[in-house]
Amino acid sequence: MSFTIDEYDRMILDLLRDNGRLSNQDLADLVGLSASQCSRRRSALEKSGLILGYHAHLSPQAEGTPVMGMVEVRLINHTREAVELFSAFVRSAPAVRDVFKLTGDFDYLLKIALPNLGEMSQLVTDLASLQGSVSHLRTSVVLERVKENGIVFTTTS
Repeated sequence: MSFTIDEYDRMILDLLRDNGRLSNQDLADLVGLSASQCSRRRSALEKSGLILGYHAHLSPQAEGTPVMGMVEVRLINHTREAVELFSAFVRSAPAVRDVFKLTGDFDYLLKIALPNLGEMSQLVTDLASLQGSVSHLRTSVVLERVKENGIVFTTTS
């Protein structure tokens, strides 16, 4: 389904990306349309799949997962079985927050969040032991979140 975005839709999308809690009246005031027009446009953007959802962006401490890591994964091959085994693992592992399929030296990049380094080690071990699927992993521990989901974090030194 094709959906054409005009300048009002773009403004609504930008405003909602930064603050998904904006009411239709707030959007109307910021965009220069009526609240009912903003409501219709928001509904159309949701139905078209351009707005994927609304959520709260929680701190790692609030989630109980202060240890974050990035795991680069190279598969042994790209057979249906190898890809399905890997995909089933990442779908079922709550610590795996984001998965990106890549070009380059690695096939996937995983963003993981866990309560401690011991659990990170176990997750990496579980990944490495996917028989017939994973050939190589490279794991990095995140030392500091500088910018995430468009939000710049201030450092307190």
